[in-house]
Amino acid sequence: MNESGLTPKPRSLDSSVEEFAGQNADYYAHQFSRIQGKNGFVFSWNSMAALFGPLWGAFRGAWGFFWTFLVLELFALVQLGRGLWGELGADQLARYEKLLTNIAKREQQAKELIAAGNADEAESKLKIAENLKRVAAEAQEKAELAANEATTILLTGLALLVIVKIIEGLYANFAYEKQYLRWRAIPTVQSGVSRPSAIFGGLLLLAIWPLTLFRFTVADPDKTLSGLTGGFLGGTLPITEFPVKKEYFAALARKGDAGFDWLAINFSDVFDGITKAIRSVLDGLEIVLIDTPWPVVMIVIVVMALRLAGPRVAIFTAASLLYLAFMGLWEISMITVALIGAGAFLCVLFGIPLGIWFGKSRRAYSVAEPVLDFMQTMPAFVYLIPIIAFFGTGKPPGVLATIIFAMPPVIRLTALGMRGVPEATKEAAVAFGSSKWQLLRHVEIPLAMPSIMTGINQTILMSLSMVVIASLIGAEGLGALILEALQYAAKGQGLLGGLAILFCAMVIDRIAQGMYRRKVEGQ
Repeated sequence: MNESGLTPKPRSLDSSVEEFAGQNADYYAHQFSRIQGKNGFVFSWNSMAALFGPLWGAFRGAWGFFWTFLVLELFALVQLGRGLWGELGADQLARYEKLLTNIAKREQQAKELIAAGNADEAESKLKIAENLKRVAAEAQEKAELAANEATTILLTGLALLVIVKIIEGLYANFAYEKQYLRWRAIPTVQSGVSRPSAIFGGLLLLAIWPLTLFRFTVADPDKTLSGLTGGFLGGTLPITEFPVKKEYFAALARKGDAGFDWLAINFSDVFDGITKAIRSVLDGLEIVLIDTPWPVVMIVIVVMALRLAGPRVAIFTAASLLYLAFMGLWEISMITVALIGAGAFLCVLFGIPLGIWFGKSRRAYSVAEPVLDFMQTMPAFVYLIPIIAFFGTGKPPGVLATIIFAMPPVIRLTALGMRGVPEATKEAAVAFGSSKWQLLRHVEIPLAMPSIMTGINQTILMSLSMVVIASLIGAEGLGALILEALQYAAKGQGLLGGLAILFCAMVIDRIAQGMYRRKVEGQ
Protein backbone atom coordinates (compact mmCIF):
# COMPACT_ATOMS: atom_id res chain seq x y z
CA MET A 1 0.00 0.00 0.00
CA ASN A 2 1.23 3.52 -0.76
CA GLU A 3 0.50 6.82 1.00
CA SER A 4 -2.85 7.27 -0.78
CA GLY A 5 -4.10 3.86 0.34
CA LEU A 6 -3.94 2.42 -3.19
CA THR A 7 -2.19 -0.78 -4.20
CA PRO A 8 0.34 -0.08 -6.97
CA LYS A 9 0.86 -2.32 -9.94
CA PRO A 10 3.91 -4.58 -9.74
CA ARG A 11 6.16 -2.76 -12.20
CA SER A 12 9.31 -0.67 -11.91
CA LEU A 13 9.00 3.02 -11.13
CA ASP A 14 10.85 4.27 -14.23
CA SER A 15 8.84 2.17 -16.69
CA SER A 16 5.49 3.00 -15.10
CA VAL A 17 6.29 6.73 -14.92
CA GLU A 18 7.34 6.67 -18.57
CA GLU A 19 4.00 5.10 -19.47
CA PHE A 20 2.11 7.56 -17.26
CA ALA A 21 3.86 10.85 -17.99
CA GLY A 22 4.65 10.47 -21.68
CA GLN A 23 6.66 13.64 -22.28
CA ASN A 24 9.55 14.40 -19.87
CA ALA A 25 9.23 10.95 -18.30
CA ASP A 26 12.84 10.98 -16.99
CA TYR A 27 12.24 14.25 -15.17
CA TYR A 28 9.05 13.02 -13.51
CA ALA A 29 10.59 9.64 -12.64
CA HIS A 30 13.41 11.45 -10.83
CA GLN A 31 11.01 13.83 -9.03
CA PHE A 32 8.58 11.07 -8.01
CA SER A 33 11.50 9.01 -6.69
CA ARG A 34 12.66 11.97 -4.57
CA ILE A 35 9.13 12.63 -3.26
CA GLN A 36 8.48 8.99 -2.39
CA GLY A 37 11.94 8.49 -0.90
CA LYS A 38 11.60 11.04 1.90
CA ASN A 39 9.05 11.53 4.65
CA GLY A 40 9.77 15.21 5.31
CA PHE A 41 9.81 18.24 3.06
CA VAL A 42 11.24 17.72 -0.41
CA PHE A 43 12.11 20.65 -2.65
CA SER A 44 10.67 19.86 -6.07
CA TRP A 45 10.33 22.62 -8.66
CA ASN A 46 8.34 22.47 -11.89
CA SER A 47 9.15 25.42 -14.14
CA MET A 48 6.44 24.64 -16.71
CA ALA A 49 3.75 24.58 -14.01
CA ALA A 50 5.01 27.86 -12.59
CA LEU A 51 5.04 29.44 -16.04
CA PHE A 52 1.72 28.21 -17.43
CA GLY A 53 -0.16 27.64 -14.16
CA PRO A 54 -3.68 26.24 -14.72
CA LEU A 55 -2.93 25.43 -18.35
CA TRP A 56 -0.23 23.02 -17.21
CA GLY A 57 -2.82 21.30 -15.00
CA ALA A 58 -5.24 20.97 -17.92
CA PHE A 59 -2.46 19.73 -20.21
CA ARG A 60 -1.52 17.02 -17.70
CA GLY A 61 -5.10 16.24 -16.63
CA ALA A 62 -4.55 17.55 -13.07
CA TRP A 63 -7.94 19.25 -12.84
CA GLY A 64 -7.78 19.83 -9.11
CA PHE A 65 -4.58 21.83 -9.71
CA PHE A 66 -6.26 23.60 -12.63
CA TRP A 67 -9.29 24.86 -10.69
CA THR A 68 -7.36 25.77 -7.55
CA PHE A 69 -4.85 27.96 -9.31
CA LEU A 70 -7.36 29.31 -11.80
CA VAL A 71 -9.12 30.92 -8.84
CA LEU A 72 -5.91 32.04 -7.12
CA GLU A 73 -4.43 33.57 -10.26
CA LEU A 74 -7.75 35.24 -11.04
CA PHE A 75 -7.75 36.85 -7.60
CA ALA A 76 -4.27 38.25 -8.22
CA LEU A 77 -5.20 39.39 -11.73
CA VAL A 78 -8.25 41.22 -10.38
CA GLN A 79 -5.96 43.24 -8.13
CA LEU A 80 -3.66 43.96 -11.07
CA GLY A 81 -6.63 45.00 -13.18
CA ARG A 82 -7.96 47.30 -10.49
CA GLY A 83 -4.55 48.92 -10.21
CA LEU A 84 -4.09 49.31 -13.97
CA TRP A 85 -7.51 50.32 -15.27
CA GLY A 86 -9.85 50.06 -12.28
CA GLU A 87 -10.84 53.75 -12.43
CA LEU A 88 -10.60 54.02 -8.67
CA GLY A 89 -12.41 57.05 -7.34
CA ALA A 90 -14.52 57.38 -10.50
CA ASP A 91 -17.73 57.64 -8.46
CA GLN A 92 -16.30 60.46 -6.33
CA LEU A 93 -14.98 62.20 -9.46
CA ALA A 94 -18.43 62.00 -11.08
CA ARG A 95 -19.93 63.45 -7.92
CA TYR A 96 -17.35 66.24 -7.98
CA GLU A 97 -18.26 67.14 -11.56
CA LYS A 98 -21.97 67.20 -10.74
CA LEU A 99 -21.29 69.47 -7.78
CA LEU A 100 -19.29 71.83 -10.00
CA THR A 101 -22.23 72.04 -12.40
CA ASN A 102 -24.59 72.74 -9.51
CA ILE A 103 -22.25 75.40 -8.11
CA ALA A 104 -22.04 77.18 -11.46
CA LYS A 105 -25.84 77.05 -11.69
CA ARG A 106 -26.22 78.62 -8.22
CA GLU A 107 -23.71 81.35 -8.95
CA GLN A 108 -25.46 82.18 -12.22
CA GLN A 109 -28.77 82.41 -10.37
CA ALA A 110 -27.18 84.74 -7.81
CA LYS A 111 -25.88 87.03 -10.60
CA GLU A 112 -29.33 87.18 -12.14
CA LEU A 113 -30.90 87.98 -8.74
CA ILE A 114 -28.35 90.74 -8.11
CA ALA A 115 -29.10 92.21 -11.53
CA ALA A 116 -32.80 92.11 -10.65
CA GLY A 117 -32.12 93.91 -7.34
CA ASN A 118 -32.92 90.94 -5.06
CA ALA A 119 -29.73 90.95 -2.97
CA ASP A 120 -31.06 88.89 -0.02
CA GLU A 121 -32.08 85.91 -2.14
CA ALA A 122 -28.84 86.21 -4.12
CA GLU A 123 -26.86 85.98 -0.87
CA SER A 124 -28.75 82.79 0.00
CA LYS A 125 -27.81 81.28 -3.35
CA LEU A 126 -24.16 82.22 -2.83
CA LYS A 127 -24.13 80.61 0.63
CA ILE A 128 -25.48 77.41 -0.91
CA ALA A 129 -22.76 77.62 -3.55
CA GLU A 130 -20.08 78.01 -0.87
CA ASN A 131 -21.38 74.95 0.99
CA LEU A 132 -21.39 72.97 -2.23
CA LYS A 133 -17.79 74.05 -2.88
CA ARG A 134 -16.72 72.54 0.45
CA VAL A 135 -18.53 69.28 -0.38
CA ALA A 136 -16.94 69.30 -3.84
CA ALA A 137 -13.50 69.78 -2.32
CA GLU A 138 -14.08 66.75 -0.09
CA ALA A 139 -15.25 64.67 -3.05
CA GLN A 140 -12.19 65.72 -5.05
CA GLU A 141 -9.91 64.79 -2.15
CA LYS A 142 -11.54 61.37 -1.83
CA ALA A 143 -11.20 60.81 -5.57
CA GLU A 144 -7.49 61.68 -5.46
CA LEU A 145 -6.91 59.40 -2.48
CA ALA A 146 -8.66 56.53 -4.25
CA ALA A 147 -6.64 57.15 -7.41
CA ASN A 148 -3.41 57.16 -5.38
CA GLU A 149 -4.29 53.71 -4.04
CA ALA A 150 -3.99 52.30 -7.54
CA THR A 151 -0.22 51.88 -7.21
CA THR A 152 -0.58 50.03 -3.90
CA ILE A 153 -3.25 47.74 -5.32
CA LEU A 154 -1.14 47.13 -8.43
CA LEU A 155 1.91 46.15 -6.36
CA THR A 156 -0.24 43.95 -4.13
CA GLY A 157 -1.64 42.15 -7.15
CA LEU A 158 1.83 41.70 -8.62
CA ALA A 159 3.12 40.30 -5.33
CA LEU A 160 0.17 37.91 -5.10
CA LEU A 161 0.73 36.73 -8.65
CA VAL A 162 4.41 36.04 -7.95
CA ILE A 163 3.52 34.14 -4.77
CA VAL A 164 0.92 32.06 -6.59
CA LYS A 165 3.43 31.24 -9.34
CA ILE A 166 5.98 30.11 -6.75
CA ILE A 167 3.37 27.91 -5.07
CA GLU A 168 2.44 26.43 -8.45
CA GLY A 169 6.04 25.52 -9.18
CA LEU A 170 6.55 23.97 -5.74
CA TYR A 171 3.27 22.07 -5.57
CA ALA A 172 2.89 20.79 -9.15
CA ASN A 173 5.06 17.68 -8.86
CA PHE A 174 3.40 16.66 -5.59
CA ALA A 175 -0.05 16.97 -7.19
CA TYR A 176 1.10 15.06 -10.25
CA GLU A 177 2.67 12.33 -8.11
CA LYS A 178 -0.69 11.80 -6.37
CA GLN A 179 -2.37 11.53 -9.75
CA TYR A 180 0.29 8.98 -10.75
CA LEU A 181 -0.51 6.86 -7.68
CA ARG A 182 -4.21 6.94 -8.49
CA TRP A 183 -3.43 5.95 -12.07
CA ARG A 184 -1.47 2.91 -10.92
CA ALA A 185 -4.51 1.69 -9.01
CA ILE A 186 -7.17 2.89 -11.47
CA PRO A 187 -5.91 2.86 -15.07
CA THR A 188 -8.85 5.01 -16.25
CA VAL A 189 -7.32 8.05 -14.51
CA GLN A 190 -5.98 10.44 -17.14
CA SER A 191 -2.32 9.98 -17.96
CA GLY A 192 0.16 11.53 -20.32
CA VAL A 193 -0.46 14.86 -22.00
CA SER A 194 -3.64 15.89 -23.74
CA ARG A 195 -3.83 18.78 -26.17
CA PRO A 196 -7.65 18.65 -26.25
CA SER A 197 -7.65 19.02 -22.46
CA ALA A 198 -5.26 21.94 -22.73
CA ILE A 199 -7.49 23.58 -25.34
CA PHE A 200 -10.52 22.97 -23.15
CA GLY A 201 -8.69 24.51 -20.17
CA GLY A 202 -7.69 27.50 -22.30
CA LEU A 203 -11.30 28.00 -23.38
CA LEU A 204 -12.38 27.91 -19.75
CA LEU A 205 -9.80 30.56 -18.93
CA LEU A 206 -11.02 32.73 -21.80
CA ALA A 207 -14.61 32.29 -20.69
CA ILE A 208 -14.02 32.95 -16.97
CA TRP A 209 -11.14 35.40 -16.64
CA PRO A 210 -12.18 38.22 -19.03
CA LEU A 211 -15.76 38.43 -17.75
CA THR A 212 -14.70 38.33 -14.11
CA LEU A 213 -11.94 40.89 -14.64
CA PHE A 214 -14.44 43.13 -16.42
CA ARG A 215 -16.93 42.75 -13.58
CA PHE A 216 -14.49 43.61 -10.81
CA THR A 217 -12.31 46.20 -12.52
CA VAL A 218 -14.59 48.36 -14.69
CA ALA A 219 -16.03 51.30 -12.79
CA ASP A 220 -19.70 50.75 -13.73
CA PRO A 221 -20.10 47.28 -15.27
CA ASP A 222 -23.78 46.99 -14.45
CA LYS A 223 -24.82 49.28 -17.30
CA THR A 224 -22.96 47.09 -19.77
CA LEU A 225 -24.21 43.87 -18.26
CA SER A 226 -27.77 45.11 -17.69
CA GLY A 227 -30.52 43.05 -19.18
CA LEU A 228 -28.88 39.70 -18.37
CA THR A 229 -31.09 39.23 -15.31
CA GLY A 230 -34.62 40.32 -14.63
CA GLY A 231 -36.46 41.57 -11.55
CA PHE A 232 -39.92 41.65 -10.11
CA LEU A 233 -42.01 43.48 -7.54
CA GLY A 234 -43.48 41.60 -4.66
CA GLY A 235 -47.07 42.09 -3.56
CA THR A 236 -48.65 42.88 -0.24
CA LEU A 237 -49.61 39.96 1.92
CA PRO A 238 -53.26 39.84 2.99
CA ILE A 239 -53.91 39.73 6.71
CA THR A 240 -56.75 37.58 8.02
CA GLU A 241 -58.01 37.88 11.58
CA PHE A 242 -59.27 34.73 13.25
CA PRO A 243 -61.95 35.29 15.90
CA VAL A 244 -61.26 33.85 19.34
CA LYS A 245 -64.44 32.56 20.94
CA LYS A 246 -63.21 30.54 23.93
CA GLU A 247 -61.80 32.24 26.97
CA TYR A 248 -59.30 29.51 27.80
CA PHE A 249 -57.92 29.67 24.30
CA ALA A 250 -57.48 33.42 24.62
CA ALA A 251 -55.82 33.04 28.02
CA LEU A 252 -53.38 30.43 26.73
CA ALA A 253 -52.69 32.56 23.69
CA ARG A 254 -51.80 35.50 25.93
CA LYS A 255 -49.52 33.25 27.97
CA GLY A 256 -47.88 32.10 24.78
CA ASP A 257 -47.37 35.68 23.65
CA ALA A 258 -45.80 36.56 26.99
CA GLY A 259 -43.52 33.51 26.82
CA PHE A 260 -42.35 34.32 23.32
CA ASP A 261 -41.76 37.96 24.27
CA TRP A 262 -39.75 36.92 27.36
CA LEU A 263 -37.55 34.58 25.30
CA ALA A 264 -37.10 37.15 22.52
CA ILE A 265 -36.01 39.83 25.02
CA ASN A 266 -33.78 37.75 27.29
CA PHE A 267 -32.10 35.72 24.54
CA SER A 268 -31.95 38.40 21.87
CA ASP A 269 -28.15 38.18 21.63
CA VAL A 270 -28.32 34.47 20.90
CA PHE A 271 -30.99 34.92 18.22
CA ASP A 272 -29.10 37.85 16.68
CA GLY A 273 -25.91 35.79 16.57
CA ILE A 274 -27.68 32.93 14.77
CA THR A 275 -29.22 35.38 12.32
CA LYS A 276 -25.86 37.01 11.60
CA ALA A 277 -24.17 33.64 11.06
CA ILE A 278 -26.82 32.52 8.56
CA ARG A 279 -26.82 35.92 6.84
CA SER A 280 -23.04 35.70 6.38
CA VAL A 281 -23.44 32.30 4.68
CA LEU A 282 -26.22 33.65 2.46
CA ASP A 283 -24.27 36.80 1.61
CA GLY A 284 -21.25 34.73 0.60
CA LEU A 285 -23.35 32.46 -1.61
CA GLU A 286 -25.15 35.40 -3.21
CA ILE A 287 -21.87 37.22 -3.93
CA VAL A 288 -20.60 34.13 -5.75
CA LEU A 289 -23.86 33.33 -7.55
CA ILE A 290 -25.23 36.81 -8.33
CA ASP A 291 -22.36 39.30 -8.45
CA THR A 292 -20.25 37.03 -10.65
CA PRO A 293 -21.38 37.21 -14.32
CA TRP A 294 -23.94 34.52 -15.03
CA PRO A 295 -22.02 32.90 -17.92
CA VAL A 296 -19.08 32.34 -15.55
CA VAL A 297 -21.30 30.79 -12.88
CA MET A 298 -23.00 28.64 -15.49
CA ILE A 299 -19.74 27.37 -16.95
CA VAL A 300 -18.36 26.48 -13.54
CA ILE A 301 -21.55 24.64 -12.51
CA VAL A 302 -21.77 22.74 -15.81
CA VAL A 303 -18.12 21.71 -15.67
CA MET A 304 -18.56 20.66 -12.04
CA ALA A 305 -21.59 18.57 -13.06
CA LEU A 306 -19.57 17.03 -15.89
CA ARG A 307 -16.65 16.13 -13.65
CA LEU A 308 -18.72 14.92 -10.69
CA ALA A 309 -21.82 13.38 -12.24
CA GLY A 310 -21.16 12.73 -15.92
CA PRO A 311 -22.20 14.14 -19.31
CA ARG A 312 -25.95 13.49 -18.99
CA VAL A 313 -26.22 15.49 -15.79
CA ALA A 314 -24.02 18.21 -17.32
CA ILE A 315 -26.35 18.51 -20.34
CA PHE A 316 -29.41 18.69 -18.08
CA THR A 317 -27.67 21.27 -15.89
CA ALA A 318 -26.76 23.42 -18.90
CA ALA A 319 -30.33 23.29 -20.24
CA SER A 320 -31.78 24.19 -16.82
CA LEU A 321 -29.43 27.12 -16.31
CA LEU A 322 -30.07 28.44 -19.81
CA TYR A 323 -33.80 28.36 -19.06
CA LEU A 324 -33.22 30.49 -15.95
CA ALA A 325 -30.96 32.93 -17.78
CA PHE A 326 -33.05 33.51 -20.90
CA MET A 327 -36.32 33.72 -18.99
CA GLY A 328 -34.87 36.63 -17.02
CA LEU A 329 -35.04 34.64 -13.79
CA TRP A 330 -31.31 34.24 -13.13
CA GLU A 331 -30.94 36.66 -10.22
CA ILE A 332 -33.99 35.54 -8.24
CA SER A 333 -33.18 31.90 -9.08
CA MET A 334 -29.71 32.31 -7.61
CA ILE A 335 -31.30 33.81 -4.48
CA THR A 336 -33.44 30.67 -4.30
CA VAL A 337 -30.41 28.43 -4.87
CA ALA A 338 -28.62 30.25 -2.05
CA LEU A 339 -31.61 29.69 0.25
CA ILE A 340 -31.95 26.02 -0.70
CA GLY A 341 -28.20 25.49 -0.61
CA ALA A 342 -27.74 27.14 2.78
CA GLY A 343 -30.70 25.29 4.29
CA ALA A 344 -29.76 21.90 2.84
CA PHE A 345 -26.09 22.36 3.74
CA LEU A 346 -26.90 23.14 7.37
CA CYS A 347 -29.37 20.23 7.49
CA VAL A 348 -26.71 17.83 6.23
CA LEU A 349 -23.98 19.36 8.42
CA PHE A 350 -25.94 18.78 11.60
CA GLY A 351 -28.26 15.99 10.49
CA ILE A 352 -25.71 13.33 9.49
CA PRO A 353 -23.74 13.45 12.79
CA LEU A 354 -27.02 13.33 14.73
CA GLY A 355 -28.20 10.43 12.57
CA ILE A 356 -24.97 8.53 13.20
CA TRP A 357 -25.35 9.11 16.94
CA PHE A 358 -29.00 8.02 16.94
CA GLY A 359 -28.17 4.98 14.81
CA LYS A 360 -25.56 3.82 17.29
CA SER A 361 -27.52 4.73 20.45
CA ARG A 362 -31.12 3.51 20.68
CA ARG A 363 -31.62 5.42 23.92
CA ALA A 364 -30.69 8.70 22.27
CA TYR A 365 -32.96 7.91 19.33
CA SER A 366 -35.90 7.09 21.61
CA VAL A 367 -35.54 10.57 23.16
CA ALA A 368 -35.14 12.32 19.79
CA GLU A 369 -37.91 10.45 17.94
CA PRO A 370 -40.84 12.49 19.40
CA VAL A 371 -38.97 15.71 18.50
CA LEU A 372 -38.44 14.48 14.95
CA ASP A 373 -42.12 13.49 14.72
CA PHE A 374 -43.09 16.99 15.88
CA MET A 375 -40.77 18.63 13.34
CA GLN A 376 -42.15 16.52 10.48
CA THR A 377 -45.86 16.58 11.26
CA MET A 378 -46.34 20.20 12.40
CA PRO A 379 -47.79 22.25 9.52
CA ALA A 380 -45.11 24.27 7.82
CA PHE A 381 -46.91 27.57 8.33
CA VAL A 382 -46.78 27.07 12.10
CA TYR A 383 -42.98 27.18 12.02
CA LEU A 384 -43.16 30.74 10.81
CA ILE A 385 -44.74 32.01 14.05
CA PRO A 386 -41.81 31.35 16.45
CA ILE A 387 -39.36 32.13 13.67
CA ILE A 388 -40.82 35.63 13.27
CA ALA A 389 -41.01 36.09 17.05
CA PHE A 390 -37.35 35.25 17.61
CA PHE A 391 -35.61 36.14 14.36
CA GLY A 392 -37.83 38.64 12.58
CA THR A 393 -38.41 38.50 8.84
CA GLY A 394 -36.14 38.12 5.83
CA LYS A 395 -33.90 35.47 4.35
CA PRO A 396 -32.15 34.09 7.51
CA PRO A 397 -35.50 33.30 9.19
CA GLY A 398 -36.55 31.57 5.96
CA VAL A 399 -33.43 29.39 6.13
CA LEU A 400 -34.17 28.55 9.78
CA ALA A 401 -37.72 27.51 8.90
CA THR A 402 -36.28 25.33 6.14
CA ILE A 403 -33.86 23.69 8.57
CA ILE A 404 -36.61 22.80 11.04
CA PHE A 405 -38.82 21.39 8.28
CA ALA A 406 -36.18 19.57 6.20
CA MET A 407 -33.73 18.14 8.75
CA PRO A 408 -35.72 15.09 10.02
CA PRO A 409 -35.41 12.97 6.83
CA VAL A 410 -31.62 13.05 6.75
CA ILE A 411 -31.46 12.27 10.49
CA ARG A 412 -33.93 9.36 10.24
CA LEU A 413 -32.44 7.80 7.12
CA THR A 414 -28.87 8.15 8.37
CA ALA A 415 -29.87 6.41 11.61
CA LEU A 416 -31.68 3.73 9.57
CA GLY A 417 -28.61 3.15 7.44
CA MET A 418 -26.33 2.89 10.47
CA ARG A 419 -28.64 0.34 12.11
CA GLY A 420 -28.73 -1.63 8.85
CA VAL A 421 -24.98 -2.35 8.83
CA PRO A 422 -24.59 -6.12 9.46
CA GLU A 423 -23.21 -6.98 12.88
CA ALA A 424 -21.03 -9.71 11.37
CA THR A 425 -19.27 -7.15 9.18
CA LYS A 426 -18.57 -4.90 12.16
CA GLU A 427 -17.33 -7.82 14.25
CA ALA A 428 -14.97 -8.87 11.45
CA ALA A 429 -13.56 -5.34 11.21
CA VAL A 430 -13.01 -5.21 14.97
CA ALA A 431 -11.35 -8.63 14.88
CA PHE A 432 -8.86 -7.30 12.33
CA GLY A 433 -7.90 -4.48 14.69
CA SER A 434 -10.10 -1.58 13.56
CA SER A 435 -10.53 1.21 16.06
CA LYS A 436 -13.95 2.82 16.63
CA TRP A 437 -13.05 5.67 14.29
CA GLN A 438 -11.76 3.30 11.58
CA LEU A 439 -14.87 1.16 11.97
CA LEU A 440 -17.10 4.18 11.53
CA ARG A 441 -15.17 5.71 8.64
CA HIS A 442 -14.28 2.62 6.61
CA VAL A 443 -17.13 0.20 7.36
CA GLU A 444 -20.29 1.72 8.80
CA ILE A 445 -20.57 4.97 6.84
CA PRO A 446 -19.76 3.37 3.41
CA LEU A 447 -22.35 0.63 3.98
CA ALA A 448 -24.93 3.15 5.21
CA MET A 449 -24.21 5.60 2.38
CA PRO A 450 -27.17 4.58 0.11
CA SER A 451 -29.57 5.36 2.92
CA ILE A 452 -27.70 8.59 3.77
CA MET A 453 -27.87 9.76 0.15
CA THR A 454 -31.61 9.06 0.10
CA GLY A 455 -31.92 11.23 3.20
CA ILE A 456 -29.96 14.03 1.51
CA ASN A 457 -32.26 13.74 -1.52
CA GLN A 458 -35.36 14.06 0.67
CA THR A 459 -33.85 17.01 2.54
CA ILE A 460 -33.17 18.87 -0.72
CA LEU A 461 -36.74 18.25 -1.91
CA MET A 462 -38.24 19.37 1.40
CA SER A 463 -36.01 22.46 1.38
CA LEU A 464 -37.48 23.18 -2.04
CA SER A 465 -41.03 22.90 -0.70
CA MET A 466 -40.29 25.54 1.94
CA VAL A 467 -39.14 28.15 -0.60
CA VAL A 468 -42.65 29.38 -1.38
CA ILE A 469 -43.78 29.22 2.26
CA ALA A 470 -40.71 31.10 3.48
CA SER A 471 -41.51 33.89 1.03
CA LEU A 472 -44.38 34.79 3.36
CA ILE A 473 -41.83 36.10 5.86
CA GLY A 474 -39.71 38.02 3.40
CA ALA A 475 -37.43 35.29 2.03
CA GLU A 476 -37.00 36.52 -1.54
CA GLY A 477 -36.35 34.54 -4.67
CA LEU A 478 -38.63 32.42 -6.81
CA GLY A 479 -40.95 31.83 -3.85
CA ALA A 480 -41.94 35.49 -3.90
CA LEU A 481 -42.60 35.19 -7.64
CA ILE A 482 -44.96 32.27 -7.00
CA LEU A 483 -46.61 34.17 -4.16
CA GLU A 484 -47.23 37.12 -6.45
CA ALA A 485 -48.70 34.76 -9.08
CA LEU A 486 -51.05 33.31 -6.44
CA GLN A 487 -52.21 36.77 -5.38
CA TYR A 488 -53.01 37.96 -8.88
CA ALA A 489 -53.95 34.58 -10.41
CA ALA A 490 -51.09 34.91 -12.89
CA LYS A 491 -51.21 31.35 -14.16
CA GLY A 492 -48.41 31.60 -16.72
CA GLN A 493 -46.07 33.38 -14.32
CA GLY A 494 -46.75 30.78 -11.63
CA LEU A 495 -46.08 27.88 -14.01
CA LEU A 496 -42.80 29.34 -15.30
CA GLY A 497 -41.66 30.18 -11.76
CA GLY A 498 -42.56 26.68 -10.58
CA LEU A 499 -40.50 25.14 -13.38
CA ALA A 500 -37.57 27.35 -12.35
CA ILE A 501 -37.80 26.11 -8.74
CA LEU A 502 -38.01 22.53 -10.01
CA PHE A 503 -34.90 22.92 -12.17
CA CYS A 504 -32.92 24.49 -9.32
CA ALA A 505 -33.67 21.58 -7.00
CA MET A 506 -33.11 18.92 -9.67
CA VAL A 507 -29.70 20.35 -10.60
CA ILE A 508 -28.56 20.29 -6.97
CA ASP A 509 -29.91 16.77 -6.43
CA ARG A 510 -28.63 15.29 -9.70
CA ILE A 511 -25.10 16.56 -9.07
CA ALA A 512 -25.07 15.19 -5.50
CA GLN A 513 -26.56 11.81 -6.47
CA GLY A 514 -24.47 11.50 -9.63
CA MET A 515 -21.28 12.21 -7.69
CA TYR A 516 -22.08 9.35 -5.33
CA ARG A 517 -23.02 6.93 -8.13
CA ARG A 518 -19.82 7.64 -10.07
CA LYS A 519 -17.80 7.12 -6.91
CA VAL A 520 -19.46 3.75 -6.34
CA GLU A 521 -18.98 2.72 -9.97
CA GLY A 522 -15.32 3.76 -9.81
CA GLN A 523 -14.77 1.45 -6.87
